[in-house]
Amino acid sequence: MTETKFDVIALGNAIMDVIASVDDQFLIDKDIAKARMNLIDQERTDYLYSALPEDRVETSGGSAGNTIACLLSFGAKAAFMGKVANDEIGAAYVNDMERIGAVFSGSPLVDSVATARCMIAVTPDGERSMNTFLGASTEFAAEDVDQDLIEQSEWLYLEGYLFDKPAAKTAFVRAAEIAKAAGRKVAVTMSDVFCVERHRDAFRHLVKNYVDLVFANEEELLALYETDDFDAAVDMLKAETEFAAITRSSKGSVVVDSKTRMNVPTKPLDKVVDATGAGDAYAGGFFFGLSQGVNLETCARLGHLAASEVISHYGPRPEANLRELAIAADLIQA
Repeated sequence: MTETKFDVIALGNAIMDVIASVDDQFLIDKDIAKARMNLIDQERTDYLYSALPEDRVETSGGSAGNTIACLLSFGAKAAFMGKVANDEIGAAYVNDMERIGAVFSGSPLVDSVATARCMIAVTPDGERSMNTFLGASTEFAAEDVDQDLIEQSEWLYLEGYLFDKPAAKTAFVRAAEIAKAAGRKVAVTMSDVFCVERHRDAFRHLVKNYVDLVFANEEELLALYETDDFDAAVDMLKAETEFAAITRSSKGSVVVDSKTRMNVPTKPLDKVVDATGAGDAYAGGFFFGLSQGVNLETCARLGHLAASEVISHYGPRPEANLRELAIAADLIQA
């Protein structure tokens, strides 16, 4: 077996995030569905970009990219596979990922669609309404899969948001097959109810045949199994994958494996500033715990710690050093 160089390699959408604070009237005026991810075209992207307040924050993002950023903040080693265009935004995305310490894999598209952008409108209650132009990110295909990096990584992490095109689904399966052949583990995040409802059968097939770890929030899990019964959905998931982590907002998270189920509470926060990236941060903390060989409860608590830091400020990336916070919380050793 090839020696591992990375704790996690993620395959996901390479998206430049544009985040701004707005009021609920802004959502109404701009016809934005609250607390959802809406796919938009280049024209609407340019319109919303100009409409957002000038104090907006711009950073390399995408769900899996945010998880990688949290992993690196904990001190893990990580890589990212994604697709950008040969434009200024694409170059900025790659440079920003490399700046935080990630190894980036993916040749840019030439003379094609622009690099992806996500307009994220954050209301005073902390909810984020995402308007995403997927652009070049959805052009990731099986030939873009980096076999060497996957074989050098303990975990392959698949981002559900990338599931919208057949070529990307094929790339997911190709990447998972490489990971399994190399004796590596595979994880997937459901990403959004929107994704689950569009690709339920494909997700179920992936989970049953390739996935060792599923990340989902409560709403996504219920949508996956088409039920309103949370306990029943957890039982169905337990039967289909080795283990899973299900986030439940202020209730904390539920961690399960084939034999056990554990409710892990989280500490209440005085205020949620911006919920953008909370689930991504949770996955980063959970993965870091796995890399350290700690038990699943501690993995979940590391996930809570990362998510709590991220939602305490604007933007989906940690501003504090997560490793230092984890040491201070006695979750890991210095």
